[in-house]
Amino acid sequence: MEPSSREKILEVAEAGFARRGFAGIGMREMAAAAGLGKSSLFHHFASKAELYVAVLERVIERIEAHVLPALSLDGDIPARLDAAVDALVDSLAEHPSTARLLLRTLVEDEQHGAQPDGLAAAEARVLALIGAFAALLRAGAEAGALRAAAPAHAVQALIGATVYHFASGEFGDTVLGRPIFSAEAVAGYRRELKHLLRSGLASPEASPRAGPSRAPKENPPS
Repeated sequence: MEPSSREKILEVAEAGFARRGFAGIGMREMAAAAGLGKSSLFHHFASKAELYVAVLERVIERIEAHVLPALSLDGDIPARLDAAVDALVDSLAEHPSTARLLLRTLVEDEQHGAQPDGLAAAEARVLALIGAFAALLRAGAEAGALRAAAPAHAVQALIGATVYHFASGEFGDTVLGRPIFSAEAVAGYRRELKHLLRSGLASPEASPRAGPSRAPKENPPS
């Protein structure tokens, strides 16, 4: 099905904001990239701030669609954590612009001027996702399945490990020795990240979980 004009605008805007930031791209340029006139763009979005919030909400919806079902699965907590990490990685790997847009959003808030309408609600949804991960870690500690880690620090580390990784672009490709968004690299990253989390969050009282199978040898950076 041919995407609607609104969807074309959101796709172009997501890529533009991710690549150049809120201040680095104008509405006229985005309209041209979407193959539309500027008046058509303003028909859908009254301002760049409104468009930015719509792009961010769209990104958050994609992440929620992956992660929330995984967090609500039945079963033991380490397995649920594995599923949630898989879902988070997949949601960031699915669209190459997602992680870079999120990273810019974290560090460029001052460029928006007055806070755009709807931005606080979008941020609240992100905080709710973070809270759900933290609640799972607390439940794991209370059940003795995970060590009593500081959930806020652990979730911050997870955000850094995932968002930075997929926002790292050509530098990440160089470190891995292959494109970070290739299917092989994404599968390897899921495996290694879960192994790190299992090791770091393992409870001394819990039975050791089987580690991942040996990863294929990575190509060293040239």
